[in-house]
Amino acid sequence: MVLVISWVTTLNTMWQMINLHECVPGVRFDRYIDLGRHAFGPKLGPWIVLPQQLIVQVGCDIVYMVTGGKCLKKFVEMACSHCKPLRQTFWILIFGSLHFFLSQLPDINSVSSVSLAAAVMSLSYSTIAWAGSLSHGRIENVSYAYKHTSSADYMFRVFNALGQISFAFAGHAVALEIQATIPSTPEKPSKILMWKGALGAYFVNAICYFPVALIGYWAFGQDVDDNVLMALKRPGWLIAAANLMVVVHVIGSYQVFAMPVFHLLEGMMIKRMNFPPGAAVRVVARSAYVAFTLFVGVTFPFFGDLLGFFGGFGFTPTSYFLPSIMWLVIKKPKRFSPKWIINWASIFIGVFIMLASTIGGFRNIVADASTYSFYT
Repeated sequence: MVLVISWVTTLNTMWQMINLHECVPGVRFDRYIDLGRHAFGPKLGPWIVLPQQLIVQVGCDIVYMVTGGKCLKKFVEMACSHCKPLRQTFWILIFGSLHFFLSQLPDINSVSSVSLAAAVMSLSYSTIAWAGSLSHGRIENVSYAYKHTSSADYMFRVFNALGQISFAFAGHAVALEIQATIPSTPEKPSKILMWKGALGAYFVNAICYFPVALIGYWAFGQDVDDNVLMALKRPGWLIAAANLMVVVHVIGSYQVFAMPVFHLLEGMMIKRMNFPPGAAVRVVARSAYVAFTLFVGVTFPFFGDLLGFFGGFGFTPTSYFLPSIMWLVIKKPKRFSPKWIINWASIFIGVFIMLASTIGGFRNIVADASTYSFYT
């Protein structure tokens, strides 16, 4: 039910953002922060939008570091059973080292081929995950009951799960930046092509997430892993290939979410620190960002907890209720009209998920960190 509500709600807010991109004739709001300035004012807008957008982009990249390293480790262990095992920390470092080179690509257009490969891989490994779970069948004595735990722990785990679902709908944070790359004329505005692309993306999103969530739970019940692929072992070559596909996917996705941050950092260094524009600024800013996300990913490799925390703290505002608030401010729909009611419903749902999942995710990170041996 929560998956369906989230899918429908964020598809509506995506449509709103696409239409707000050119809500002023002759003006294109090419970045989320530009739209925020128009909706909330030049001083308040950046403070409302920019922190949330940065949390989404940086949070995604931290999670991608963890995911890439874990799946790379799983792939090598399955492909080479006689190889000497390495610590998980080393695999995250190996994965992260790739981005020191890929981060030097100039702009978001230059990663389009990487992004396409990532999308294909995402669809492929998701299909393998649910088909593998279906082929695996239900485990012996499978249980669909809630895990036996304290009432407080149960509540926080549910809150964290809401954030994990929110993490699935993160495209709003870079939607305007992507739409900015599409030519726009009065006869053929960019919103037409962008909306077609968004519908296609949401269709792929649905056929990736829904079968994995439902069939994975059917097969493993309460013992399902954060990453379903980790629980599958046969056929070995196919599961190994799926883990490699995850690696390719998160390589591309990391760059898509990092690119706006790169431009922000470079702009700050040039304008505020008087660095001369050029290759040196690019190397320093981008390498520092990659090193930061790599350090956090190595230090806190709690995949599920990170999903919940970042999903609530950053993803929910940018995907669920900030677009609705901006629509109400800019478009001013008639009170109690269908559009007015839908937007207020999105705001209430989004605020609740944000508060609950942020608390749940943070609590679970603290709880897991207390029993975790760092850098193992």
